[in-house]
Amino acid sequence: MPQPALIAHDLVRNLGGRRVLDGVSLTASPGHRIGLIGENGVGKSTLLRLLAGTDEPDAGGVTRPSDLGFLQQEMSFDATSTIAVVLEEALREAREVLADLERLTEELARTAEDDPGYAELLDTYGKRLEEAQDREAWDADRHAAVVLEGLGLGAFAHDRTLGSLSGGQRGRLALAALLVRRPSALLLDEPTNHLDDAATAFVEEQVRGLPGVVVLASHDRAFLDAVCTDLIDLDPAVHGPVRYGGNYSAYLAGKRAERERWERQYAEEQEELESLRHSAGVTAHVLAPDRGRRDNEKMGYGHRAGRVQSQISRRVRNAARRLEELERTQVGEPPRPLRFAGAVLSAEAVYSTRGAQGAAGSQDRDAHLVSLHGVRVPGRLAVDGVEVSPADRLLVTGRNGAGKSTLLAVLAGRLTAEGEIRRRPGLTVGLLAQDTVFDRPEHTVRDVYELSLGAERAEAVPLDSLGLMHEADLLKPVGHLSVGQRRRLALALLVARPPHLLLLDEPTNHLSPRLCDELEEALGSGPGAIVVASHDRWLRKHWQGREMRLDPDGTRHSVTGATARP
Repeated sequence: MPQPALIAHDLVRNLGGRRVLDGVSLTASPGHRIGLIGENGVGKSTLLRLLAGTDEPDAGGVTRPSDLGFLQQEMSFDATSTIAVVLEEALREAREVLADLERLTEELARTAEDDPGYAELLDTYGKRLEEAQDREAWDADRHAAVVLEGLGLGAFAHDRTLGSLSGGQRGRLALAALLVRRPSALLLDEPTNHLDDAATAFVEEQVRGLPGVVVLASHDRAFLDAVCTDLIDLDPAVHGPVRYGGNYSAYLAGKRAERERWERQYAEEQEELESLRHSAGVTAHVLAPDRGRRDNEKMGYGHRAGRVQSQISRRVRNAARRLEELERTQVGEPPRPLRFAGAVLSAEAVYSTRGAQGAAGSQDRDAHLVSLHGVRVPGRLAVDGVEVSPADRLLVTGRNGAGKSTLLAVLAGRLTAEGEIRRRPGLTVGLLAQDTVFDRPEHTVRDVYELSLGAERAEAVPLDSLGLMHEADLLKPVGHLSVGQRRRLALALLVARPPHLLLLDEPTNHLSPRLCDELEEALGSGPGAIVVASHDRWLRKHWQGREMRLDPDGTRHSVTGATARP
């Protein structure tokens, strides 16, 4: 029995007076694993809820398999339910199909082959057998144990209640239950949240092995690259959402090719527009032969002049018509990718005003913007030595609790620590923390941007040119923004006026994959030194600078790579 497809047709959904989805259609056939990407708020989670049937569209419809599974934010079990109860429900369908096969086997044994009902009984048996194979039903209990182990839950007693688990543990249990079930269609909303690298790699392998449909929304570019056969970009486009074949790497190649075509068409049209404006502005008076009449032209001068005037007038009219058409249909200028605004005054220049240093050892230390030696924050961080040079690119990695955020706070001078800390005089430091709070919550986004940067800088680098804030949010009080929106605004301030030393704590959180890619490219060419703390596997894989890994207990660290970018 072939696996059923998941089909959505012309879905429309309005929420809070805003049209979130407008005529979205989707066909997901078995074996296809489709990733939904786009900016926050474009409707990824809304589309998943409509596909799952937990929300109803204002128009359009969905055809879905009966055994669809949906990874939601909260499990459908109460806090007193146990892990065993969740597993029993996850295994229920596999056990039912095995029980049916046993019953059908007995019925077939009792039924003669020439019996009128034998063919139908055999067909039913075949369908249930295929379903059992798809669910790997005979191996379901062993598979359940493997899944729990792979998601870091193998050591948990099955009589533990859900109320005793953390939010991340409950999320992993919900994901485990779906992977154990192996439904015909699986919908996942940010499935790698709360997962470490090993658990994420395990989920990638499990999802790739599913025979049915998978539709997922994720900001995890490495996961999209490892799992997806197709990507749907829900960001607004002229003809609606765009579907790209292949994984995230293929999507990036497609987007680069689109960008190159757009830039080429824009440049060609601008060149043609300039030429047409010149042609349309040339009058017959300028090009007409106002020269004196030659002796051999006196008899036909008026006729020839009129013919030339007519030809020129026709060319001018044709140019004017083409100019009007092209001005109406020309493509817009491609938006500028995220880039750090103008170079800041280098820390070398700031420091050089103080004159040369005396001792060679002192000069050596002062070659760095910041240096830490024997630094300790009891219970949180212990680092023997870290030095950041003026053009450094340093990536700080490690598990939760290893001290990454603590290290950034020490480098920024926001946290007192034991040991030797040296900063170059005149050094400017910017820190993007995981949670940003603004002093005046009643000020609007635009006001905060202009007041923080000054009118001249804010005008030179308009906020809406950075692509970090939606136009609809510019007049919102910053106190009404979400955590992600506040971080985007804080990042915008740093991009518009980069410091000598930029410290970024999980900078790709709350950003769309497109903005993550742009930010990473901007980090490579941005001015000054940059230190990034991140779990982002895609960022880590493509990092070009040094890497410093902190151990979970915060007592040891290792640094690899060159001391500074070329």
